[in-house]
Amino acid sequence: MADPFTGGVHGAFTHKSPDGPTEQITRSLAQARLDDVPELAQRLMGAIFTDNPEWTDYRPVPREDLWEGCANYLARVLHVLSGRVPRSEDDSVAAAIGRRRAEQGVPLEVMLRTFRLGGRVVWEALVEQAHADQVDPDAVLGAATAMWNVIDALSSALSTSYRNTELEELRSDDQRRHALVEDLLGGRARDTAFAQRTAKELDLPTSGPYVVVVAEMIADGSFALRGQQAALAALHIRSVWQVRADTFVGLIALEQHDESTALGALRQLVRGRAGASPVVRGLAEVGLGHELAVTALGTSPRGSVELVSLGQRYPEALLVQSPDLAQRLLDEQLGQVLALQPKERDMLLETLSAWLEENCSTANAAVRLHCHRNTVLNRLHRITTLIGKPLHGRDSYVALSLALSALRMRADG
Repeated sequence: MADPFTGGVHGAFTHKSPDGPTEQITRSLAQARLDDVPELAQRLMGAIFTDNPEWTDYRPVPREDLWEGCANYLARVLHVLSGRVPRSEDDSVAAAIGRRRAEQGVPLEVMLRTFRLGGRVVWEALVEQAHADQVDPDAVLGAATAMWNVIDALSSALSTSYRNTELEELRSDDQRRHALVEDLLGGRARDTAFAQRTAKELDLPTSGPYVVVVAEMIADGSFALRGQQAALAALHIRSVWQVRADTFVGLIALEQHDESTALGALRQLVRGRAGASPVVRGLAEVGLGHELAVTALGTSPRGSVELVSLGQRYPEALLVQSPDLAQRLLDEQLGQVLALQPKERDMLLETLSAWLEENCSTANAAVRLHCHRNTVLNRLHRITTLIGKPLHGRDSYVALSLALSALRMRADG
């Protein structure tokens, strides 16, 4: 009977190793099959495609690549079982296989099934060797436990590496999507080639009507819109959303839908201030749409809960765009009124606002203010005297209306 360290496995029953006879038998059987790895890899390849082939999804993997992965895996199992390589939960070979298959898009469950099939191939090879060496069957059972422990450890390393690679790819994809959207907001889509590539990657149309929405960050650190993408998708409206420093930006492809349909769905979800651009044409104008949506947001009073469209707020938008000019307009048009004592000031401003909103009808303004028509006339005369110019006429109506808007915005801000 040969010594297990020099001539085979038969001496395992008369010469105890430090690890015990079962461990030594396992090492000897595994060592004996190391030269057969190419043949075992072919067996595993056959098992992959014949044993429940509906579970197999190796279409992205070239056949030579798959064979190499099988051979590396089986060799690793045998090297660990033979004691040449220590067993490890972060085994580098299994980790490399997991990383590569994740990059190729092979499902993790397919890989774990392959590792189990590989375990079966190794076990059959060990049993064959045990029969050839006439090893006691009871002793071989210990090899089974050792082998499946190795398979479990390699499967764990595979899974960890696979999931880490997926996370890295997701982060990379998110970073790329973020960069693409930032480029769109910066106006780069005026380059037709860039617009076409970006449209494909973001699953958006290159041309057609778009609306850009900007939502503010609210007190709890979240944004004024939540659940918006799912709500739009339910209407078959495509959109892409991106978190920026303190705003949440959405690019909404209207395609065959009305602007009111998309904004109506979002208004039901709003939890703070949000602004929408007018309809812009294609990805090339998304950057302009973003600027206009930010302007629309700026016309909404702080603390309000609303989604405002720039089309509803053009006068206020003009004032937001030029705050210095807005202040000059306010001082010139209503400065003398604002200098009055609060009680008279507020009364005159309320009267002026009501009169303008009632299309300069003193009768309608009186009803609205619950006073006599002559009272309204007297107050308007007082305003005329203070500002030193008539209230009537197109220019006066526009200037006074803008001044009142500027005053409201200053109070809200």
